[in-house]
Amino acid sequence: MRSAPPSSSAQQDLRAAFKRLERMLPARAASTLRWLRHPASRWARIPVGLVLILGGVLSFLPVLGVWMLPLGLMLIASDVPFLQRPMARFTMWIIDRIERWQAKRRR
Repeated sequence: MRSAPPSSSAQQDLRAAFKRLERMLPARAASTLRWLRHPASRWARIPVGLVLILGGVLSFLPVLGVWMLPLGLMLIASDVPFLQRPMARFTMWIIDRIERWQAKRRR
């Protein structure tokens, strides 16, 4: 019996990270992210990802922020297999940190 190719588990990990991120976002941002993740939106996903990465690099300017870099990398990772697993792990790690911080603030 053959096992599934490694990229499929990486894709599943990235999909789970996106879904977890969507639950944290406001409804409008989550729906936009869902639309960008759709396979038919590839024509928009890659340019949006590149713009977000550029905005993250230029985060010292007003309005732009460091948050743009990982989001752009996640969008690009949807189409670049070797980025899928690292971006999924990084996203899960960041979300865990945010949830822990929010739980401490509630106490």
